[in-house]
Formats: sequence, C-alpha cells, structure tokens
Amino acid sequence: MKCEVVAVGTELLLGQIVDTNSSWIGEQLAMVGIDSHYQTKVGDNHDRMVAVLEQALARSDAVIVCGGLGPTQDDITREAIADVMGVELVRDEEIVERIRVMFSGRDREMPDNNRRQADVPDGAMVNPAMPGTAPGLICPLTGDHDGKIIYAVPGVPWEMQQMVTIGILPDLQQRAGITSVIRSRTLRTWGQSESGLAEQLDDEIRRLDESGEATIAFLASGWEGLKVRITAKAETGEDVDRALDAEEERVREIIGDIVFGVDDDTMESVVLDLLRQRGLTFGLAESLTGGLIASRLTSIPGSSDVFRGAVVPYDRQLKIDVLGAPDIAAVSEEMAAAMATGVCATLGTDVSIAVTGVAGPAPLEGQEPGSVWLAISLDGEISTNHLVLPFDRDRIRQFTCIMSLNLLRRRLLGTD
Repeated sequence: MKCEVVAVGTELLLGQIVDTNSSWIGEQLAMVGIDSHYQTKVGDNHDRMVAVLEQALARSDAVIVCGGLGPTQDDITREAIADVMGVELVRDEEIVERIRVMFSGRDREMPDNNRRQADVPDGAMVNPAMPGTAPGLICPLTGDHDGKIIYAVPGVPWEMQQMVTIGILPDLQQRAGITSVIRSRTLRTWGQSESGLAEQLDDEIRRLDESGEATIAFLASGWEGLKVRITAKAETGEDVDRALDAEEERVREIIGDIVFGVDDDTMESVVLDLLRQRGLTFGLAESLTGGLIASRLTSIPGSSDVFRGAVVPYDRQLKIDVLGAPDIAAVSEEMAAAMATGVCATLGTDVSIAVTGVAGPAPLEGQEPGSVWLAISLDGEISTNHLVLPFDRDRIRQFTCIMSLNLLRRRLLGTD
C-alpha cells in the first residue's frame, strides 16, 4: 500500500505558509506501516490540481489531499476530486445543518458561502471526525483508478490531525491488510551532532538491519536537539512495547546521558520535573534572553509549583540595583555569578539560572556577538560556563535557552 500526500494552496508555493501538514502526515503514515514515496504541492488551480491527482493515482494506491475545503471561491478541492472521479457534487443538507449549529454555538449566523462546504462528490463518504466547519472526504474510485481512494482533509492543522488519526489511518491499515502493531518511541537528545550519533550507533544499526528487531532513524530539530526514533513491529501491543523497551535500553547504554527525554518531553518539562522531585524552587535572571527561558517554562502546565519567576535586567544598571551585582562588566563570569546569587535572594528560590551575553549584531564591552556567560546557583554553590555561539541574534538567544536548561539538568542529575 502506497499513499501519496498532495498539499493544496497557492500560499504554500509563495512561501506565505510553511507546509508542516505534509511532514506530519508522512510521519503518521510511516508509523502505521504505510509507504509514502511522494509529496506534492499545487496551487489553487483546477486543471493543475486534477493533473496532480491523476499523476498521484497513477503511482500510488491512496492520496491524501490537504487543504482547499474552505468556503471561499479558491477552495476548489471538492470540484477537482469530483472531476477525477467523474461525478457531480451533491449538497449534503445534514452537513449544512451541522455547520449552522457550529455557527450558532458561537452566536453567529452562518454565511451562505459555508453551504459550499457541504458539497460532496457523489459516491463519497464524510470523514467521521469533523472538528471544524470543513468535512473531510473519503472518496473511493472506479474506472481507470478502480480500487484506489482519495482522502481530503482541511489545511487547519488541528482539524487535519483529528481526521487523519480517526478516519484515515485505520481505513488505510484495513485496506492494506495490516494487522500487526507498529509503534515508535523518540529519544530526545542534546549535545551531539547527527554525524556523531550515527557513528556511535553504527554497530547497533547494523545489528538491527540483520535482526529486524527494530529500526533507528535520526531527526534533526535545530535548537531542540536531535531525535533518535526507534520503531518496532509485532503482533500485539505488549510485544511491540517490550521490543521498544529493550532497544531503548541498548541505545541509552551506547549514547549515555545526552538523552534528556522521551517522545513529547521537552528540556523545560524535564527540568521542571527534576526540580519538583527534589522539592526545589526555581528563578531566573535573564539579560541576553530577555525572558525567553521564562516563557518556555511557563508554557508547561503546573510549572507554577516550581517556578517562582524571572528578573529581566536588560540594562546593566538594573543588574546592580535590582540583583545587587557589583559595578563590573555586564558580560563577564563575575556578573553572571552575581546575578545567579542575587536572583535567588530576590525571589527566594533554591535554584537559579543567570544569563548575560552579547546577542549582536554589534560587539559590547569588547565582547563579540555570541559570547555568553551562564551561571547556575544550586544549594548555594555557583557554577559558570562560557559559550561562544557562531549564530545570528535569534539563534544565539534560542540556543542559550536550551543550553542553560541542559546545564541545570546535568547538575541536578550530578552528571556535569
């Protein structure tokens, strides 16, 4: 079973919107054992959409079309699919009523344009999930494409994801005759390059190639680190979980404590959990990062039981007046250490991170952009680190966030 993804929208071609939907769908297909060899983008043009769909059906068993199911004139995915199927569009009044109810629940009147969203190619079915006003479509084909199928989902990511998960993946697995269970587990790492990880795991990957127990893939995620995805297949969920557990243990033994989390863990969620387990409170003094670390922490539900707050002394004098730092260079090891001590006293916390540095583009106090000092106060003991980051302003700040949290993680675990 091969499934192709077609993303619809002129805005995708113009770069106005980044197509994250296709990558997400591709990942989900791989996780359930469905091959996907092609992904295509096409603008809002009827003839080109039909041509792309015909091409996709010629080389794949199924096609997932993403986008173009809205109520406006350029939303023509329904028409293009009906043309490929060789059928007319039929208005489903039950869907019209469902859309009307959604609008009334928001105390709004449904515009007439939204009726177009209830137009369904004759012979098609509606996806059982309909979180928004756009119904998804399940369109079996006959004739030259007999036995093949087109699925259509809206471009709104959260709507698309529900429809793919509930109405498409199970249908594809059934059509493909897949009865085994395929699952993946992602180990989140920080502190090693992709080539370095590949070299460390080379023998293990070769072993897996021969044994077929599992597979390993690398996913680079910028300043969020590198992901090592382990995928296994077995007859039951219990068997596949045992295979994943065993392979995770082997990978951890090989690459060590650069693994900071699993699946949806983030560096900030892991650090908060470690602090919570030890009953420690936490505060920040952010100069260079201007509150970015605090923003990451407070995006985690429940962070308030650990995280007290942040002081953002962007001006040098505030480091002195608010945090009690001495009258010294703003970007220095001594200033970072004084900030870490001062913010613990100011906020009454057990632990702190202090950040000071030069984000650029111009030098500061003789320090070049990318020069960063970090200090961590834990149990009254200060540790400092100097970073030289060869990036632009935004990446300097983002990498400082993740690296400072990782340093705290390692200190909490006693591995620094």
